[in-house]
Amino acid sequence: MIERPTYLKKLFDFKDKDLIKVVTGIRRCGKSTLFDLYIKKLLEEGVSPKQIIHINLEDPIFHDLDDYLKLYNYVMKEIKKDIKYYVFLDEVQNVKEFQKACDGLYIHKNIDLYITGSNANLLSGELATLLSGRYIEIQMLPLSFKEYCSNFKEKNYDRLYLDYVNKSSFPYALELDDESKIDDYLENIYNTIILKDVMARKKISDITILQSVTKFMLSNIGNLLSIKKISDTLTSSGRNISVHTVESYLEALTESFIFYKVSRFDIKGKQFLQSGDKYYVSDVTLRYALLGRKNLDMGHILENIVFLELKRRGYKIYVGKSRDKEIDFVVENKEGFRYYQVAYTVRDPETLNRELGALQEIHDHYPKYILTMDLDPEADYDGIRKMNVIDWLLDDKK
Repeated sequence: MIERPTYLKKLFDFKDKDLIKVVTGIRRCGKSTLFDLYIKKLLEEGVSPKQIIHINLEDPIFHDLDDYLKLYNYVMKEIKKDIKYYVFLDEVQNVKEFQKACDGLYIHKNIDLYITGSNANLLSGELATLLSGRYIEIQMLPLSFKEYCSNFKEKNYDRLYLDYVNKSSFPYALELDDESKIDDYLENIYNTIILKDVMARKKISDITILQSVTKFMLSNIGNLLSIKKISDTLTSSGRNISVHTVESYLEALTESFIFYKVSRFDIKGKQFLQSGDKYYVSDVTLRYALLGRKNLDMGHILENIVFLELKRRGYKIYVGKSRDKEIDFVVENKEGFRYYQVAYTVRDPETLNRELGALQEIHDHYPKYILTMDLDPEADYDGIRKMNVIDWLLDDKK
């Protein structure tokens, strides 16, 4: 099991706090393994195995726990009033009205409750109403580049980066020894998500149209898109699909954590723009499951990798607009803003000047960066730092 220190720290930060710990993320990103790692640490700290109740609701052994009351009663049979318990419920969305079970378990002060789910709807509707202010969400992603590298003794980071974007950041893919097996595994993940988290939940019957929307999105990672543009493009290619349908399908795809949407932000006006969003995929190798491995745009793949890392670091992320120029990422946390341009190479002076020009139009004192694959020394252009992206990925303090 690969250590996931960032997520483990978050769980320990909220251990024994009067909050439900909710871990969300795409299927197979490592949520169940995170619980295994956390439970191992609890046992090392002296927690008794009798104090731990771990139920994976995708395990057939628990198939009869199909509604909230059965789940609640199953757990409560193991509970004694004078003992502290750590209760872990994996893929809890598989239980009908699971929110009521969570609410019932939460009110017992000797239960520290942890749940996972593979759909953003986990934190909408009734759960949000029942448990408003009483849960903390931990958004989990597949392996970061730094976590991926921790699995290897050899530290040839340039080679490991190529492996990372070719062999997948899903943890189990590290167990597979060639690209064909990895592609089969990725296709299996994709099909499971599509069938269980998209079609079944949204009651979508036309998988062909859904596949068309998904392929279009995977082909346009990092491009500015509108719902109407997607609808018009697919319709012109022979797939008659309405704006409303595209909007519904995209909502389902983002709720299942296949894609993340990033809205545009006017830096000068400090306001969101209504036209055009960008979409990024939770693991760049999912593209191979539908599009194959030809005609890869390594620039947009790199941009996608940077987006995911910024998300891991807890930033709010926007696409920036400064007059007529675009900033790849404007990110915000409690310390303020940061600005990032991402380019595979800026050794061509025209490309470097273009990337610098967009940042130079921003007249504030927040940090500004250009991230590139160029193996050049770090440089400073009047306060704009040009860095090698691999160095940046490996050092989350930068």
